[in-house]
Amino acid sequence: MFAMLISSYNPKHLGDVLITMIKPDVAKQSFEKKENVVRIFNQETNETIGYNFFDVSETLIGLNGQGQVLLTADQVKLLNELLTKVGFDDLLEEDSTPKFVVGYVEEMEAHPDSDHLHVTKTRVDNDQVLQIVCGAPNIEQDQTVVVAKEGAMMPTGAIIWNGKLRGVESDGMICSARELGLPNAPQKRGILVLPADEYHVGDEFDFDKAATLFTKN
Repeated sequence: MFAMLISSYNPKHLGDVLITMIKPDVAKQSFEKKENVVRIFNQETNETIGYNFFDVSETLIGLNGQGQVLLTADQVKLLNELLTKVGFDDLLEEDSTPKFVVGYVEEMEAHPDSDHLHVTKTRVDNDQVLQIVCGAPNIEQDQTVVVAKEGAMMPTGAIIWNGKLRGVESDGMICSARELGLPNAPQKRGILVLPADEYHVGDEFDFDKAATLFTKN
């Protein structure tokens, strides 16, 4: 089974298809189809990257969503039963942890190989501290911010994966209001700095609440 599970459901644009990913895309990938399930895999290593479940509402009754969805343990169990039934060995594992959380920049220093990037130590949920490289001009220590953790799907459809920026490990992204798709978000560069008295570090980021942060003049 796989600890990472990214799921997306957008019936308006893609039809009754659930897209799941457990590993990042690679340049050389292929697929195999068994009944209504398509396995996407790394062509060189044969590692499973994800599955596409067609006519998924026949398996997950009442599935709702317009983008990233966090599947329940029962829903993952039903999908695994379907995978086993059609003959796939690699099963899914529930991953319902929040992907967008309120964070706090505890430390910040200049990137050793860049004149504009900074390396932060940012506290998120479960008392976890992530190293995140950020290039925003307004990033500072002691800010309350929004962190997209590994596995977060941005409004554009891009997925956040841990990696390196100019040779330095970066586990997640500190987001701007525009990147979060908030209404009337400023179009200039810069992260969203949250009011510290209104947002609690470690909480799941509330998109509906944040929609009122910016109002038209």
